Amino acid sequence: MHTNWPILYEDNHLLVVIKPAMLPTMGVPAGKTSLLVEAKDYIRQKYQKPGNVYLGIVSRLDTPVSGALVLARTSKAAARLTEQFRIRSVRKTYLAAVAGPVEPPAGSLTHYLRKDERHRKVHTSIATAAGAQEARLHYRTIQPCGEATVLKVELETGRKHQIRVQLSAAGHPILGDRKYGSSHPFARGIALHAHQLEFDHPVSKERLTFTAGLPESWKRFAIR
Repeated sequence: MHTNWPILYEDNHLLVVIKPAMLPTMGVPAGKTSLLVEAKDYIRQKYQKPGNVYLGIVSRLDTPVSGALVLARTSKAAARLTEQFRIRSVRKTYLAAVAGPVEPPAGSLTHYLRKDERHRKVHTSIATAAGAQEARLHYRTIQPCGEATVLKVELETGRKHQIRVQLSAAGHPILGDRKYGSSHPFARGIALHAHQLEFDHPVSKERLTFTAGLPESWKRFAIR
């Protein structure tokens, strides 16, 4: 059965897919599509399930971001995966392309972030600000690509828009990310891709690692 997104893994408990840029993960108005809507349709048709199909979103990718995403097919799997995200045993690695050289070429960033619901943005703030949450990530330069630099980013915390805000605050907004200060275009969405996802299977406990290949929009970087 054809889907608009590649499937990396599927069993009775999990569905791991590559979300394309510009497809929302969930939370869209009636009549609009999202990964959750399409994935439920896929399960309903493939397994001929009548009525409501259960699929649990345990972590999201922003609409303009592409890459590996896991959905839970049972509430038990959802609860166990949510707990893994909470205790930070899930390992998430991203690729991000930013303008210009990055100095130092590797390092860690720590900021305090605060949601601005009115403008649907996240801002850096002081630690004592109401609602401020600590955000930490580690990055290293994979390769310079002409005018851009491709970074490998590993999240230590999982905050809303975290990589986008932190790289922008460090003076390196992600290509195409106008919301957080980029003046450079990108072919589709923004140049942020959830490259690898690693977690324990919620039932078998086996450690699973999934790698999402880069979309066509990244071809100009010729990443090895």
